[in-house]
Amino acid sequence: MTTSGTASFNPQLTEIIQEAYDRAGVIMRSGYEYRSARRSIDLMMQEWANRGINLWTVEEGSQLLTPGTATYTLPADTVDLIDHVIRTSPGNVASQADLTINRMSVSNYSTIPNKLSTGRPIRIYVDRQITPQFTVWPVPDASQQYTLVYWRLRRIQDAGSPGTNTMDMPFRFMPALVAGLAYNLAMKSPGAEARVPALKAVYEEQFQLAADEDRSRASVRFLPYTSLRP
Repeated sequence: MTTSGTASFNPQLTEIIQEAYDRAGVIMRSGYEYRSARRSIDLMMQEWANRGINLWTVEEGSQLLTPGTATYTLPADTVDLIDHVIRTSPGNVASQADLTINRMSVSNYSTIPNKLSTGRPIRIYVDRQITPQFTVWPVPDASQQYTLVYWRLRRIQDAGSPGTNTMDMPFRFMPALVAGLAYNLAMKSPGAEARVPALKAVYEEQFQLAADEDRSRASVRFLPYTSLRP
């Protein structure tokens, strides 16, 4: 039996949109319908950010802390920080150390009596609003160099306008993308309303399958059961 010998299928944006329209039972006739589908994709990518951690969007970053400065701006496409440490003496093989810095809510931060006290930061407040930023406490002092090393969730990249673009996601999420787009297109296409419930069910199933497969894996060790009875 002869096979292709390849496993690199990664459909272009135009192909994704056409497949979704086919599933929705709608014919794409104009540039407006193409732009409408592209807009639905971008909205769906924002929805996926609300569904939890998409592992392919986790990126490591760092911010050198300046003595006397408590608040710093994060990259504009940051969804959230999922972990962080304070690194002291960065780059020094003998003395570099990653120390715990615990996250606090805005309510916790507001109750700190003296927000101007200085020292090694031990707590962090992350503001995830229009301009993502974080504030550390105590305010960094000048006794040594501090760097906040963090792991952030970034937004999934937009579809973009060229039809030859490919999407910013692993292959395992492609069925969920097509299924979700078909569902969204059917919702706003007159005459396709009857397909909406079935398309929604397929979309949710495909997304759950991909999300389950995308989860982090760690080694598991199974030990044989030993009875405590003599």
